[in-house]
Amino acid sequence: MFRPLELALGLRYTRAKRRNHFISFISSISMGGIALAVMLLITVLSVMNGFESELRNRILGMAAHVEIQSTDGALQGWQDLRKEVDKKTPQLVASAPYVSGQGMVRSGRSISGTLIRGVVPSREKDVSDVASHMVAGSFDSLKGGTYNIVLGVDLANQLGVGVGDNVDLLIPEANVTPAGIVPRFRRFHVTGIFSVGMYEYDSGMVLISMKDAQTLYHMGDGVSGLRLRLKDMFKAPQVSHQLSQILPYRYRVTDWTQQNANFFHAVATEKTMMFIILSLIIAVAAFNIVSMLVMVVTDKQGDIAILRTLGMKPRSVMAIFMIQGMLIGVIGTVIGVILGVLLSVNMESIVPFVEKVLHTNLLSADVYYISQLKGELHESDVIRICGLSLVLSFLSTLYPAWRAARVQPAEALRYE
Repeated sequence: MFRPLELALGLRYTRAKRRNHFISFISSISMGGIALAVMLLITVLSVMNGFESELRNRILGMAAHVEIQSTDGALQGWQDLRKEVDKKTPQLVASAPYVSGQGMVRSGRSISGTLIRGVVPSREKDVSDVASHMVAGSFDSLKGGTYNIVLGVDLANQLGVGVGDNVDLLIPEANVTPAGIVPRFRRFHVTGIFSVGMYEYDSGMVLISMKDAQTLYHMGDGVSGLRLRLKDMFKAPQVSHQLSQILPYRYRVTDWTQQNANFFHAVATEKTMMFIILSLIIAVAAFNIVSMLVMVVTDKQGDIAILRTLGMKPRSVMAIFMIQGMLIGVIGTVIGVILGVLLSVNMESIVPFVEKVLHTNLLSADVYYISQLKGELHESDVIRICGLSLVLSFLSTLYPAWRAARVQPAEALRYE
């Protein structure tokens, strides 16, 4: 089978057992360095993708894609607003009213600040995932006038309560009584506990009936706002902008990208910085290719001189050593991609194994936003990493190959 002379010699130099074992060692280190860098870069980016995706899903499991609130305080006539939004929003899947406020929940001597959300269970199921994450009790128990409450699992553990216990809910408003000003509170019956897997919600949110919340906050028939769920959550900014143009000025429309803009921007920035920093490992491995090829050129000066005297052109000499260096880069990149993809795909199994071996919790729920780690591999990331690795490998061959092409046969063979 016909093969170009440059390719044949480049492959032969790569496969040949060298007299200088140090050169072979540097070549292996270069290949291993590129493989390690590519593997780390793919794994880290897949973990960052998985973190961002999991966090977004968990946030949107409790938060709405779009929220409509009144600039005048309580939102009155939400039923009419809901019908109007439904007609003008083709992307709309479901909507639900809610009452939101801050307060404190107490059981015995334990007390904790919390976000209070009054909901209509039948409608809330369509805009959030909390009903599907109940670990005890029933979400449908939140009926008006019953003063039932559903707690997050971490909050319930902190208070030491379970289904069937009672808790006191205090809000930052006061009642004037003959005995003076006393904080407004009401005793609620715990009828459910949820766990959405995000510590911020599991430890800092309680759900009650919307009717009970309206009574507690003296809102009458008003609500805090209307929560919308869309067919495509990534179209939330577009839908939010359209509703802002359609609805009267007294309504304020926000979407999930605005509510969490700083956080997701920080995650994207961190992902970019991790890519840049880990890319330097590939650059270091590429410098090893430069060192190895320079030593090979010095070691092969006699062979280069003989090839030149036989009529080989300088560009062909350059091609030989460029092929040798690129082969190291290609093999290292392929090995790194295989290892990186395997690690990324099996991340959900690897992390629990490492935690079991080290007897530690790598993602403590009270420190990190999520307590589970998974990899999400994007084809574009793999292509970008492979391209970067191959480009740096190619650039690292240029100087040594150029030096090989400048070898003068007479000077090289003078002392042979």
